[in-house]
This record gives sequence, structure tokens and C-alpha cells, in this order.
Amino acid sequence: MFNYLRKRFTSHIRERSRRRARLVSKDGRCNIEFGNVEQSRFVFLIDIWTTILDLRWRYKMTIFISAFLGSWFLFGLLWYVVAYIHKDLPEFNPSINHTPCVENINGLTSAFLFSLETQVTIGYGFRCVTEQCATAIFLLIFQSILGVIINSFMCGAILAKISRSKNRAKTITFSKHAVISKRGGKLCLLIRVANLRKSLLIGSHIYGKLLKTTITPEGETIILDQVNIEFVVDAGNENLFFISPLTIYHIIDKNSPFFHMAAETILQQDFELVVFLDGTVEATSATCQVRTSYIPEEVLWGYRFAPIVSKTKEGKYRVDFQNFSKTVAVDTPHCAFCLYNEKEAKAKEKKGYDNPGFVLSEVSETSDTKM
Repeated sequence: MFNYLRKRFTSHIRERSRRRARLVSKDGRCNIEFGNVEQSRFVFLIDIWTTILDLRWRYKMTIFISAFLGSWFLFGLLWYVVAYIHKDLPEFNPSINHTPCVENINGLTSAFLFSLETQVTIGYGFRCVTEQCATAIFLLIFQSILGVIINSFMCGAILAKISRSKNRAKTITFSKHAVISKRGGKLCLLIRVANLRKSLLIGSHIYGKLLKTTITPEGETIILDQVNIEFVVDAGNENLFFISPLTIYHIIDKNSPFFHMAAETILQQDFELVVFLDGTVEATSATCQVRTSYIPEEVLWGYRFAPIVSKTKEGKYRVDFQNFSKTVAVDTPHCAFCLYNEKEAKAKEKKGYDNPGFVLSEVSETSDTKM
């Protein structure tokens, strides 16, 4: 009993470690980090727009709130300094004929409120700048211009973050597993992909990369070596009519990296199949990329996908997503090499063969019967 539990625990730990080692998660996020980068982080501040867009929402909202509150409070201090220098505050006991730089600033709180009203152009009319101080006029112009810049940058960043095509990619889904079975008389690796929206992806293109560790003839070990995997549908892999779920497939021929794999050995392989779908969002004309990955445990040999599209009595086409990732076992050769050998053997049976050692000799018939 103890040995059984130990084996189960060891296999579970090994499986978890393999799943953690994947480069691309099922939802398309890349599991990679950069170390010992020689360039300074100042280069990220040069491209501040992209840096802000790539931030997570909690950091972006923190910067958004801090930018406005910080600018309001900073200019509030400046307005308070202007009123203090011009002796407009009540503690200086200004005379009745005294004209302040800003009407009705009595302290730091009222200076902060005036700064807020100026930058967001509320204009309550209770506090206003007079023509008494050139400094106050210059400060009013400077805050108005800077306020427009802050509003444009931060509101544009929020809008761009909301409308990024990355969010559109979340409505494109792939099947949980890839399957290997025969299709059209050929052994194929099949994956199902669906568009959850009725709006199309224009100019869609799908392709794959097989990531594995290879050793070159010179003895160099290449981690994450990339091999191109061509995926097609019956109408080709360009400009897909992506209105209903599609089953894409890769033909396992002699040029395929899956050709030397078999049903018994595929789980012992160390690879990661990353699938990409590129397209243009119909509503915004922005390019969009969706990606997912499959490890050996997620490739089912000898299965095909269950039917998903049907036609109702009213003449409508219905897509049942309950069967989207459902698979059905089918008879499948346990390796591509066996399938092609079987085809070659059947083809040879239908052909005739010449025997060069066989010579046809003509025998003349003679009658030995005497009358």
C-alpha cells in the first residue's frame, strides 16, 4: 500500500512539474522572465505610452488617481504660496481696498478647491483670478495647459486599455485537447477552435510552433527550439470564414515532427505545441492574436471530436458547445509509419511483377499417331 501511494505521489509531482514547465498557458499567457538585463529601466520610461498600456489595471488606476490628486494638490500649494506672498490671507488683515490675486482664498483648503476647479474647468464662480497679479495669470495658464495634457494622456490610456484587441481574443476558444486520428485517409492531428461572437475575424490565419529541446550535431543543446507546424482546414489556412467552430488539422507525413511518434511513446516525448490564430477585428479593424498550447498529456491518440453543428426544424444552424471538447474513440493506427507501410503494401498487391528469369518457349504440336 505504501509503495502504491508513493508511486502515485511521485507521478503526480512529475505531472505537475511538467505542466508548470510549459511556455504558453492555455489562455495564451507566456511563462517567461528576463534576468540580468543590461539596459537600464529608463528605456521603459522613454516609451511611456506602451509601458502604461502594459500595466495591470490595479497599477494603472493607481497612476490615474495619483496623477490627478497629485496635480491638484501641487497647484493648490502654488496658489496658496501666491496668496501668501501677496498677503491675501485673513491672518494678514488686508484692508478693505485690498485686491487679492484670487478672490476668496482663505487657506490651504480653499486653495486646493480652487486648483481642482481650475484644472477640471468646473468654474463655480465663487473663486476667480483677478488682474492684480501677473504671477497668478501665468499660473492659471500653465495649470490649464498641463491639465489638458494629463486628461488627454490618462483618459486615452484608459480608453486604449479597454479597447485593446487582447480582450477580443478572450472570445476565441480552443479545445482542451488535441486529437490524432485518420482524416481523408491520412493520419492527422486535429484541434477545434470556435468564435464565441457573431462578428467575424477578417483575414484569419492559423499556424503552429512545436517547441522542444534539441541537440545539434555539434553537441549544442537548444532549449525551446521551434519547428513550424502547418495547420489547414478544408478551405485552406488563409482568410477563414470563422462564423462557426472549425476543426483545423495537421497532416502527419514524413516531413512532420510527429511522424516518428507512436501511441505508446507520445507521453514520453518532451514537447509543447503552440497554436496561433491571427486576424483583424471587424468592429475596430485592430489586429488580434489568440494562442494556446498543448503538452503530450493533452494530445489524445485514437480519438476524434464529437459533432457540434446541427440544423433545427426552423432551418437555423445550431452550435452545441457542450460537445465542443468532447472526444470519441475511433480506430486509428498506432503510428504514422505503420499507416504508410500499410498503404504501400496494399498498393503493391494490386500491381503485377515481371519475372526476368521466366522464359516462354513455344512447343510445336506433332502427331505421333500412325495410320
